[in-house]
Amino acid sequence: KTLTNSMKELSNGVESCILRGKKQESLHHHSFSMKQIHQLIALFVAFSCNGIFASAGWIDSHTPEDKLKTKSLVDGLEYELVMSDEFSVPNRTFNDGHDSTWTSLDKPDADANSAGGGSLHFYNSSQVTTTEEGYLKITPIAEDKVWNQYDPVLKQYNKSKTHFKSGMLQSWNKFCFTGGIVEVDVILPGSSTVGGLWPAIWLMGNLGRATYLASTNNVWPWSYNVCDRDLQGAQVISACNVQNHFGLHPSQGRGATEIDIIEAMAGDAKGQYYPETDPPIILPYADLTLQVAPGIKKYRPTPGYQPRPREYLESGNIKYDGSKWYRNLGLQGNTSINPFFYGTFLGKTKPEEPVQRGKHQEFQADALSAMHQMSPDQFETMHTVRLEWQPGPGGSLDWFVEDRQNTTASIEGENGKRWIRAFSIKDESLNEAMGSQIPIEPSYLIMNVAISSAWGFPFKLEKWCTGCYDCADEKCQCSFQSGFCEMMEN
Repeated sequence: KTLTNSMKELSNGVESCILRGKKQESLHHHSFSMKQIHQLIALFVAFSCNGIFASAGWIDSHTPEDKLKTKSLVDGLEYELVMSDEFSVPNRTFNDGHDSTWTSLDKPDADANSAGGGSLHFYNSSQVTTTEEGYLKITPIAEDKVWNQYDPVLKQYNKSKTHFKSGMLQSWNKFCFTGGIVEVDVILPGSSTVGGLWPAIWLMGNLGRATYLASTNNVWPWSYNVCDRDLQGAQVISACNVQNHFGLHPSQGRGATEIDIIEAMAGDAKGQYYPETDPPIILPYADLTLQVAPGIKKYRPTPGYQPRPREYLESGNIKYDGSKWYRNLGLQGNTSINPFFYGTFLGKTKPEEPVQRGKHQEFQADALSAMHQMSPDQFETMHTVRLEWQPGPGGSLDWFVEDRQNTTASIEGENGKRWIRAFSIKDESLNEAMGSQIPIEPSYLIMNVAISSAWGFPFKLEKWCTGCYDCADEKCQCSFQSGFCEMMEN
């Protein structure tokens, strides 16, 4: 399906972030790396067969010639470059208003709600810059940050404080695309054996802005264009709405979908593989995920266990047991269904939360997630990950990882580079399960390093441990993985 045709179905309410092109669309994030002990470093480029992108000035003149075209590893179609940023100019700044493509945030992560991730950091634009060597660099540090936080219940500002700073870069409302190919060359941050950093490269539909909860409440991560009266209250932009405001089309379901190209989990495995992973996965690993709503309500897989078929034959009789989950998900190489994260239930909020949902607005979001085995050298040298996104009905999502071991599961791409098609999701799987679809939303890129007590931190603290998160406080050391504070202070 062409991007042009996709755009005709979308409202002009997001015209500032709509890119028009033909079928062959690709986005290539050329280098996203971390050469220092805890810094995230990157370059960026993108493709189409329509020169409108180039005429708009999206292509960096420093982009190598061999990146001007690429071929799909799914169907062999050729894609042309439409956007690039090599970050070759040192000491760039990305504060709000400084850059035509990117914005670096100056705000808290704002996930301190019932479905939040326990963030421990403040995003500072000063933590994002470019190096003399020509990379984007995001540097998380152990440093206090105090700011005035608005309390929506008491309608007043109160002092808030974190003990960590980090960076998030977004192309929200500046550059986005619908369908294509994204490549990222990445050296992951920190040590492969020390948990606590949460580096991520991901896409979100432009209708919602990551970390701005009012923009994503009951908008994230809907990919549903069916009128269902039971779900209408939970989906702000529902196909049941005869009148959608802000110039949006009536009777069209929209949302801020999320595609996680890579989220990396480091840590000391101590020789132990994760139970219920098939094939067995050990730290460090990467999550490759589509988050989508509506989600499956009944007979969901039990967290910590692989999905079990709900229907099976026993002595010639059909028995019902186990769970309902998405069928025909493609897994290759050292890649397992992620049995520890099947999605998020967004329930009725508490009065003290920054955004509000009533009982009729509750809904289940699903995470179609795979765990791919990583190696320590991915934290030391550049490796490439790739997403191919064919949007809408009949479309698919395919995650590729670079294979330097020349395994039997790999396929050969351009310039002799070998790839493993680690994870695949077809539109039929979504439509069959819940009537949802492969995202069609114009989406923007996000690159960040988070620090969260829910990611790579000790799963269970000792009874004597106070549970605080300040590297400068001796009594808090038990709350971190061994070596984390030393890594952050190096």
